[in-house]
Amino acid sequence: MDCWKQEKSSTWTFPTLILCLYGFFYMMKPSEPFLTPYLTGPDKNLTIDEVTNQIYPVWTYSYLALLFPVFLITDYVRYKPVLLLQGISFIITWLLLLFAHGVLAMQMVEFFYGMATATEVAYYAYIYSVVSTDHYQRVTSYCRSITLVAATVAAVLGQLLVSLADVSYFHLNAISLASVSLAFLCSFFLPMPQKSMFFHRKDVSPPAPGPDKSVASVGSDGPSSCQEDKGSVSADRGPTPEAQAGNARPHNNVLRVLVQLGKDLRDCYSSRKLLYWSLWWALATAGFNQVLNYIQVLWDFRAPSHSSAVYNGAVEAIATFLGSATSMAVGYVKVNWDLSGELALGIFSAMDAGSLFLMYFIDNIWACYAGYLAFKACYMLLITIAT
Repeated sequence: MDCWKQEKSSTWTFPTLILCLYGFFYMMKPSEPFLTPYLTGPDKNLTIDEVTNQIYPVWTYSYLALLFPVFLITDYVRYKPVLLLQGISFIITWLLLLFAHGVLAMQMVEFFYGMATATEVAYYAYIYSVVSTDHYQRVTSYCRSITLVAATVAAVLGQLLVSLADVSYFHLNAISLASVSLAFLCSFFLPMPQKSMFFHRKDVSPPAPGPDKSVASVGSDGPSSCQEDKGSVSADRGPTPEAQAGNARPHNNVLRVLVQLGKDLRDCYSSRKLLYWSLWWALATAGFNQVLNYIQVLWDFRAPSHSSAVYNGAVEAIATFLGSATSMAVGYVKVNWDLSGELALGIFSAMDAGSLFLMYFIDNIWACYAGYLAFKACYMLLITIAT
């Protein structure tokens, strides 16, 4: 039975399947498009000013503060514990959303949600540590596709339950809690990786056998008196270089990782083109997260949820579908991005900026929805080109 489990875990299909199940359930949160109406409604009874100025900014800064240390810790503990931490953070987030009240409690919600989103790096990095390079492209497409499918299904489900079944926002959050709890259970079945990018690298070439190994092998086959003599001689001479290296390894390992990380950063950003794209990536991602954080506040301002029909779920579903369609289209369009990448970057970034101006200056909610659809589609297209 143990042999069967070990064989099952050693193949690339088993961890990919479990990771896809994890990705589906942790993205299947039908309550997310309706967070602002939930917080400002009778369930939490918060004002729009409290939500905008005191609660939502906590996610932005906690996500920023946790991102870099989480990246290093993720590599050191080999991904799986960080996935467990992400599952716990999601569960705490939705437990607080369901049963806690007040501004401070909702700020804790945003903090734990920031931790959950910061640890998302472990989801996309885990699979590369347990499968061979031959399957990288396939498993990447599976993991990214399943999250897009789950986000679309969650948004459609949430909209249908709100519009047709008149389900309350409280029960939508209960469904989200059940989904993230299933994701947490799935993470337990993931096999523990044996290697990582920096701290647990595997040397592909074994050290060449030297005279010491041959002596050791002869000594192990010889009489015990010879072994005792050799042991006493080695004791008189002191610890061997191998033993000293083993004792110093924990301290030197951290230093080696930091040096390697510095070399990687220097090698990567010595390219001016890569530096430009990386700066765009950082700024665009920060802007995209800010828009995601506050877009529901804008929608609620244009069409107050307590007196208007709410179509946040439908808009999120269409936006996710358009984003996945534009991302997929990039893979089929034959374009030399070395020559046309900067041109596409400028054109679609300008379209992104135009859609933001459209959402801000036009009071019509449908124009605001259309601007968000254009914004998310252009961002997904550009981020795929950058990748």
